[in-house]
Amino acid sequence: MTNNPVILPGLHDATERTEKILDRFVNTAPGICPERAELITKSYKETEALPMVIRRAKALEKILNGMSIFIADGELVVGNQASNPRSAPIFPEFSCQWVEEELDRLELRTADKFMITEDTKDKLRSAFTYWDGKTTNEYAAALMPPEALEAHNDVVYTVGNYFYNGVGHISVDYAEVIGKGLNSVIARAEAELAKLDYADATQLKKRHFLDATIIANKAVIAFAARFADRAESMAADCTDALRKDELLEIARICRKVPAQPAESFHEAVQAFWFTHLVIQLESNGHSISPMRFDQYMAPYYEMSKATMLPEKSQELLDLLWIKFAELNKVRDENSTMAFAGYPMFMNLIVGGQNRDGSDATNDLSFMCLQATANTKLYAPSLSIRIHDGTPDSLYRKAAEISRQGMGYPAYYNDRAIIPALVDRGLTTEDARDYGIIGCVEPQVGGKTEGWHDAAFFNMGKIIELTLNNGVDTRTGKQIGPRSGGLDTFKNFDEMLAAYTEQTAHFVKLMASADNAVDMAHAERCPLPFLSSLVDDCIAKGKSVQEGGAHYNFTGPQGVGVANAGDSLAAVKKLVFDDKALTIEELKNALATDFEENESLRQMLINRAPKYGNDDAFADDIAREAALIYCREVNKYTNPRGGKFQPGLYPASANVPLGSIVSATPDGRKAWSPLADGVSPISGFDDSGPTAAVNSVAKLDHHIASNGTLLNQKFHPTAIAGDQGLENLKSVTETYFKNGGTHVQYNVISRETLEDAQNNPDEYKGLVVRVAGYSAFFTALDKTLQDDIIARTEQTF
Repeated sequence: MTNNPVILPGLHDATERTEKILDRFVNTAPGICPERAELITKSYKETEALPMVIRRAKALEKILNGMSIFIADGELVVGNQASNPRSAPIFPEFSCQWVEEELDRLELRTADKFMITEDTKDKLRSAFTYWDGKTTNEYAAALMPPEALEAHNDVVYTVGNYFYNGVGHISVDYAEVIGKGLNSVIARAEAELAKLDYADATQLKKRHFLDATIIANKAVIAFAARFADRAESMAADCTDALRKDELLEIARICRKVPAQPAESFHEAVQAFWFTHLVIQLESNGHSISPMRFDQYMAPYYEMSKATMLPEKSQELLDLLWIKFAELNKVRDENSTMAFAGYPMFMNLIVGGQNRDGSDATNDLSFMCLQATANTKLYAPSLSIRIHDGTPDSLYRKAAEISRQGMGYPAYYNDRAIIPALVDRGLTTEDARDYGIIGCVEPQVGGKTEGWHDAAFFNMGKIIELTLNNGVDTRTGKQIGPRSGGLDTFKNFDEMLAAYTEQTAHFVKLMASADNAVDMAHAERCPLPFLSSLVDDCIAKGKSVQEGGAHYNFTGPQGVGVANAGDSLAAVKKLVFDDKALTIEELKNALATDFEENESLRQMLINRAPKYGNDDAFADDIAREAALIYCREVNKYTNPRGGKFQPGLYPASANVPLGSIVSATPDGRKAWSPLADGVSPISGFDDSGPTAAVNSVAKLDHHIASNGTLLNQKFHPTAIAGDQGLENLKSVTETYFKNGGTHVQYNVISRETLEDAQNNPDEYKGLVVRVAGYSAFFTALDKTLQDDIIARTEQTF
């Protein structure tokens, strides 16, 4: 790293106000709010004769006009998603059958519990009666080829994220809203309307989108005005002179933004929050990401330096961080296992490069890191971009935050990611301006509909099908092609060919399933407000769901890279090369889950090379296993005119996906979790952190341009003191210089995690890194807690 001189801003700890609001947040139980479901149902009943995009805009208008609003004690940044903080609204237009089926179990879940009253259940059940046959979920299922839906139900892959919910996974042009105001968006839409020739049938559809854009943006401005009214009303009754002035200032700001340009840091923060909040209310897609917040907010911080004390600017950021954490959503029970911990995946990244390639570090880069240290929450998902010009002071500050144990920040490698994005068709300037969406997915904000996280592809299941001639051993069903099995393979090449055939078959089905869901969203749930803030939707007269974005991708990810690699390596080494095992012995051991055959299982674990130890034999096979998946994904296109691009990360889906995979030749027991991301199998990477990152760097991260995820876990003593910080930076640099794209660190002892598991009430605020996100440890299901505890604890 460069030692470019950077003057650190005066960083400030959390204020008393922040601490009080934090305490209130941590002690607020998540709940369910019925208001949005009721309001959108009423709106849809009133607009059945209108074009769908107009119905969506009018629905948003009704929601924003009719939902409860509040300004909590001490708040300076205002705007709520539901009738209570941390409560989740319901989005019946995407799916609601599962909600109705699970209403009575929401409080009894083992992960992500939600409090719900009987009155709320009644209101939701009443609203749901309207939606039978009208949801995107039902329409997507009808569009899918039957075999694609069957493979989804068999969990060879799952598209449940978008199958049941909104798409999300996007970043809008926040800079335009803050710098020009929503009135400028309305003016652009009106200017495009004036150009239309309605004799052209294609332009009639553009008119509907542009009209919807205007309705939606005016509704957001009116929503902000409701908070201005509320603040003025509260000020009139307030006897505390200081709070009265604060409320009047909140009212002034909400009258101004987001309609007009912001001219101060407080105005910019509020304009940002209204924009971000309304996108969450329009759709329940998660991973709505602020991305390069330190870049587009920096001018307003500079504007306010003369009038706002630095500690007040830090306090505003800290309070915004708490607002991020208040956002919530309820997922179905199966999806909850893949996304446990109430995550919203709102990725905010600091550092990196400007569009001209120069270093982009500024005061806010440090202050955002400090906000995470002050609040110690799981949101936003904080990340940092590293390049050759990253100042050592920023790198060191990031490492200091890492060793606080929250799993933040995640580290991203400009040297690998920028070229990969350019190869996917981005301009060099746009690629340098990338941020991260959700877990680990790179894109340029305000221009991209990336459809990241489009599916989880179960590479462990592919190994099972490869060894069993396409038969699902749980059910005995023939679900894959008859490509041979353990008892027919004459050599390793035949086995690898079968693995390739199974992968190709199911990737093709996955692509058709993804495209069916994509088409369903375009037809049933276009998002006019979100789309109006993404280039080139207004110019094209299309929503992002219809292909209005400048860049369009679909990004499904493979899960279980290490299991696939180590399983193939074990069979090659022990069966075909060394002949230490017969095919019959291995087949019987796997079929019986190693029952009364632990010695054979230990042979598979200890005598076959393992990915994660800088061993070329194992690493090369893991690389090929991942490449086979990635090459197949690259073959497909989506309905928005874009290409598929592969990723290799699981969120926390490695746990539920493993629960349907029988025993595998890596020594893994049946129904146990798959390996996390591109990380080695827990406990198998026993040669130290440098060997582990060297192995992972050998994967082709360039082709997996939808993102790769490496988790590393350190005991706190391993990175104590100045030397510990240098050790952490050294491991990161070793990985990045060899081509890795992303790494994140859990710095916490096994003993602490086990104590938290046994005494959850004493660890309510304990945040840990799960996968591409962090979460309260005690909110996770025990199986996921166990998976985190079991990860290899590295030392130097």
